[in-house]
Amino acid sequence: MIRRNFIKSLAIAASLSVMGSNAYAADTIKVGILHSLSGTMAISETALKETALMTIADINAKGGVLGKQLEAVVVDPASNWPLFAEKARQLLAVNKVDVVFGCWTSVSRKSVLPVFKELNGLLFYPVQYEGEELEYNVFYTGAAPNQQAIPAVEYLMSEEGGAAKRWVLLGTDYVYPRTTNKILRAFLKSKGVANKDIDEAYTPFGHSDYQTIVANIKKFARGGRTAVVSTINGDSNVPFYKELGNAGLKATDVPVVAFSVGEEELRGVDTKPLVGHLASWNYFQSLRNPENKKFIKMYKDWAKKAKLPNPSSVVTNDPMEATYIGIHMWKQAVEQAKTTDVDKVIAAVGGQTFKAPNGFTIKMDEKNHHLHKPVFVAEVRADGQFNVVWKTKGPVKAAPWSPHIAGNDKRKNYATKP
Repeated sequence: MIRRNFIKSLAIAASLSVMGSNAYAADTIKVGILHSLSGTMAISETALKETALMTIADINAKGGVLGKQLEAVVVDPASNWPLFAEKARQLLAVNKVDVVFGCWTSVSRKSVLPVFKELNGLLFYPVQYEGEELEYNVFYTGAAPNQQAIPAVEYLMSEEGGAAKRWVLLGTDYVYPRTTNKILRAFLKSKGVANKDIDEAYTPFGHSDYQTIVANIKKFARGGRTAVVSTINGDSNVPFYKELGNAGLKATDVPVVAFSVGEEELRGVDTKPLVGHLASWNYFQSLRNPENKKFIKMYKDWAKKAKLPNPSSVVTNDPMEATYIGIHMWKQAVEQAKTTDVDKVIAAVGGQTFKAPNGFTIKMDEKNHHLHKPVFVAEVRADGQFNVVWKTKGPVKAAPWSPHIAGNDKRKNYATKP
């Protein structure tokens, strides 16, 4: 009898435990974080995971969303593009998250798109990309080409930017660099640049030997004033920039403008030989305004609390800001819609505004799922930070379909449900 009662008590306790667990789950809103925490892209994506966790913790401390706490579900697709799709399906179908913040490379985003469309999930994508895409289930909080690549090249073509006449388009071998360079080739051609004055080269993910490529850049530059447009992604940036320094290729000789290098990527590089080389983004840590001061302090405090490696030297960057903005815009949309229902939230995200760390009140376009963002071109400093040398007067509306690609004038510039 005693044994039977004991077993019965255990069963009741287990049942209550499960009920308690389910009750807890029902009282939270699950949020997916889909970023590479290992592999070649971890150098860039790990900080976005931390930014998302920081933002979620801050929102929870202020009461959560719809009176519920946010519960982060973190997965590691390990810089493996097919694994991104598997992890996205896990988040949506198994973990039942209401929204996902994640991806960096366009190949990872392209990998997960069919899953989000099939399961009607919601993805906020926080990194600059090549455009040529407009999906109902995605909000793009990074830059389109007209908010980064085109303005940077225009700057380098100007007298102020050095009046470049020849161009090396150097990238990692996947969709973002190749499509961006297709757009840039067409743009340069429209400005009278001949094909012989454009060189193009690609390296695989994780590539580490840039000696030959840098030597070829020096040789190409003998033909006239040359600039390099770099769409190298991930940890390959470290050996590339080291080789620039080893070869003595200074910004005064051949300026390099990067679209995927920011403060985080430069943490592992001796930046003294790189002073004067450029990056084009929609945010830099060095921007001075109250919102950025608050954002930087929040992340530095988070680094200590979360015991991140070398917390005293952590930095903020553009995709981190885009992650922070995206989470807040989703929160605002959920509160406006009074539900986490994907279709209703998507309808509410358009038109949302947010006072961003870049110093501007920015807006999510009502139709095209892209942010209106300011553009900054900045020079590398010896301490790994950036000095802004050129900027737009205010936020620029994204053009997802580049006018420099044939047929884009017939593309619809608004997202509709499939």
